[in-house]
Amino acid sequence: MKPIAISRLTICGIDELPTHRSHGVTHVLSVMDPEREDPAIFGNYDPHERTILRFHDVIEDKEGRPAPTKADVEAILAYGETLIESRMDRRDGHLLVHCHMGVSRSTAAMITLMAQCEPDRDEDSIFTTIREMRPIAWPNSVMIAYADELLGREGRLTAALHRHYAIQLERDATFESWMTGLERQREVGFGKSLQRT
Repeated sequence: MKPIAISRLTICGIDELPTHRSHGVTHVLSVMDPEREDPAIFGNYDPHERTILRFHDVIEDKEGRPAPTKADVEAILAYGETLIESRMDRRDGHLLVHCHMGVSRSTAAMITLMAQCEPDRDEDSIFTTIREMRPIAWPNSVMIAYADELLGREGRLTAALHRHYAIQLERDATFESWMTGLERQREVGFGKSLQRT
């Protein structure tokens, strides 16, 4: 996201946070479960700006675990606005976005920020970058649908997500059983519907 003076982007899970403490991280977006204790590792990072958002990684409301809401994605976009507004105050930057495993919420958040900060960028190009950055990316479809609507992408971001799912299923067959086990069959179906027969 060089247009906003952020030249390095990282996605990871909580267990990987210690490996990034000496990587010059300047900005952190933490997307965590509401009940999850805050990782203490950030006390060992160099001075940085950090925002914490808390919501669950599901795609349908479950008892005690509601799906992400439009307000949750609006909070991600509000964070993106702070990056845009502060770009003149820095020459460079390293943004780290993490969730529990660095698979779903964090990748959806990074896609949302990239689509926001580079409004003319092609959607498939964004997903290609996400796969290069995080090969295990399986973005939360509810979050992407809200981002698509809020950014006025007119369904293009969602369509690119479905193509991404198809690519991931072709690259690694374990995604199907993994996501089915997490009750994400609907997302698996989106990808399988586009696969060649």
